[in-house]
Amino acid sequence: MFGIDSVLSTFVRNRRSHNAKAVVTGAGSGIGRAFALELANRGGHVVCADIDGSRADDTVREITRSGGRAVAAVCDVAIRDDVTKLADLAVREFDGPPTLVINNAGVGIGGKAVGAIGMDDWNWALGINLWGVIHGCETFAPMLRTTGHGGIINVASAAGFAAAPAMGPYNVGKAGVMSLSETLSAEMSGSGVNVTVLCPTFVKTNVARDGRITEAGQGLAGRLMELTGMSPAGVAASTLDANDLGRLYVVPQFDANVIWHLKRHIPSVYTWGAGLLGRVAPLETDAAEPADHR
Repeated sequence: MFGIDSVLSTFVRNRRSHNAKAVVTGAGSGIGRAFALELANRGGHVVCADIDGSRADDTVREITRSGGRAVAAVCDVAIRDDVTKLADLAVREFDGPPTLVINNAGVGIGGKAVGAIGMDDWNWALGINLWGVIHGCETFAPMLRTTGHGGIINVASAAGFAAAPAMGPYNVGKAGVMSLSETLSAEMSGSGVNVTVLCPTFVKTNVARDGRITEAGQGLAGRLMELTGMSPAGVAASTLDANDLGRLYVVPQFDANVIWHLKRHIPSVYTWGAGLLGRVAPLETDAAEPADHR
């Protein structure tokens, strides 16, 4: 499908992903860095935002060494003021609003059952994976709507519809990103702004190492990522092509598509399988410390 998208996108006039004025969050590594590099290859001018300034700088250096245009920004997407400042920087850098915004920043979390997770982990994961995308959409959507041209790409996950056990905060955050993207897509209909939500399974990034995943869960995720993971570059390129074509959903891998169709067409069988997985997967069930509600 995505090889076809690459061909079809060449026939699209005014492709959003080419010569874009782009903002990418989480651009210091993984899928975010791949998006930034691919946008620069397509003639774009990129604001590379990341919570780790040194990683953002590394991405910018890689772009500028190849003759591209980019600037680094430090941004914690969980903090609304940081995202507002990022938008102000982008407007100054581009001498106007961006034409493409990629809300990519995210963290991995997993390995514990609901009731053993603890509110600190819930708040941390949802603050980045869900509220980070909400902040990005609330801040940048009005700019794009006013210009009447552009794109918004939100990075979710197959976890947003798979609801696998031991991944409660991750599943909830990514499901929220999917719902937000669907809502925003409907609201942007006819505006000239296309919304795309990316829903991959395993991509070869450092998200498992950098997140809050139990040791057993991290080992399993690392093995699956190595065996089945798609390259970040391939995911970024296919998603940009899909946005050019006006697609809402990007489900880039075979296993993600299988899960997508099972969940929709035979949900009772899928739920039985997920329950079976929950009984054999590495899962911590000890109750977390109670939250302090003072």
